[in-house]
Amino acid sequence: MSLMGILDIFSRNRDEDLEKKRREFLLKNGRITEGTIIDSQTTARGEIVFYVYSVQGVNFESSELLTFEQMKNPLKYAPGAKVNVRYDPKNHGNSILE
Repeated sequence: MSLMGILDIFSRNRDEDLEKKRREFLLKNGRITEGTIIDSQTTARGEIVFYVYSVQGVNFESSELLTFEQMKNPLKYAPGAKVNVRYDPKNHGNSILE
C-alpha cells in the first residue's frame, strides 16, 4: 500500500470519528425543533436528504446522509415529511435529524 493510501485511510477514520462525536454531542445536548424534508438524492455513499428548519425566526437549510437505521423508514424522510431536528443551541446551523 502506498503512503497516500495509508494517509487516506487515517484521514477517513478521523473524519468519521469527528462526525460520530458531533452526532453524539447533538443527541445529548441539542435542542429539538420541527423541520421539513425538501429533497433527497441517491449517491454512491447512500441517500442524502435536504431539510429546512427555523430557530428564533431564522431559516436554516442542511443535508444529511441517512444512517442504515433511518433508511429503514423511507417515508419518514420523503420530501414534504415533517421531521425532528436536533440543533446546537450555540451554533444553530449545526444540526442532525432524529
